[in-house]
Amino acid sequence: MTIQPECISCIAAQSKRVCEAIHADEMLSEKIISYVETALHDADFTLSPPLIAAPLYEQMALLAQSDDLYKEQKQHASEQAKTYTPFLEETIQNSDDPLIAVLKTAVVGNVIDLAAEVTFDLHDAIMSVFNTPFAHDDTQLLRASLTHAKTLLYIGDNAGEHIFDALAIRFLQKLYPQLSITYMVRGNPIINDVTLREAHEAGIEKICSVMNSGVPTPGFVYNLASAEAQELFDNADLIIAKGMGNYECMTPQQRHDICFLLKVKCSVVSMSLHQEIGDIICKLS
Repeated sequence: MTIQPECISCIAAQSKRVCEAIHADEMLSEKIISYVETALHDADFTLSPPLIAAPLYEQMALLAQSDDLYKEQKQHASEQAKTYTPFLEETIQNSDDPLIAVLKTAVVGNVIDLAAEVTFDLHDAIMSVFNTPFAHDDTQLLRASLTHAKTLLYIGDNAGEHIFDALAIRFLQKLYPQLSITYMVRGNPIINDVTLREAHEAGIEKICSVMNSGVPTPGFVYNLASAEAQELFDNADLIIAKGMGNYECMTPQQRHDICFLLKVKCSVVSMSLHQEIGDIICKLS
């Protein structure tokens, strides 16, 4: 997806959220917000929103003298997510259709998006997702693909959300024991995206392979990925990609058999998917 005019105001608003997240004083806030607003004047409208945002976040981190702008918020999101894993595990185990419960669990995590808002009510989000059908529903196609696949690449999105990804992966392995699963994370801290640090803190390497994509953007950009990550992307039988950032970076798609799992959070993605803001999506192409 290429950036749209609406994305400019969204990225500008994110700079203000960064200032709130790092408790910036007035002088630092002015520097960060001014820098972003100036940089956006020359935005390249042939690029995707995550590609535009990545260098801006790098510069904001430099101005703030921080290697991880959302470290505190990511830790909080992860701890909050952990408190809900027993409930979600029980929900999956007691479900009449465990795969749907697994997919809903994965999507529930996608509400933990600090780029959209610094605070969130995870309990309400969980209840909402489990009581909402997929607006774009390719779950039966995905079920068939999972049955025949030998290798699955699961591309993560946000920290905190990765706690639910780990739970989803554990149950996918139980449902489809022939699957060899790799969980892919970002190359370095960018917004609140999951990196190797959060993945290892959650012990995901104990349940499946974990790979650093090498990508510095809030979404998987093939041309920026390491050779190893590109090879896995090209050769995996099936890919599950979480969140809007991955959807934005991977649309149009470079291959078939990618399932996008996400909650629609903005008008640009809403128009692209022909769905409403707030809808949950399971789209297999």
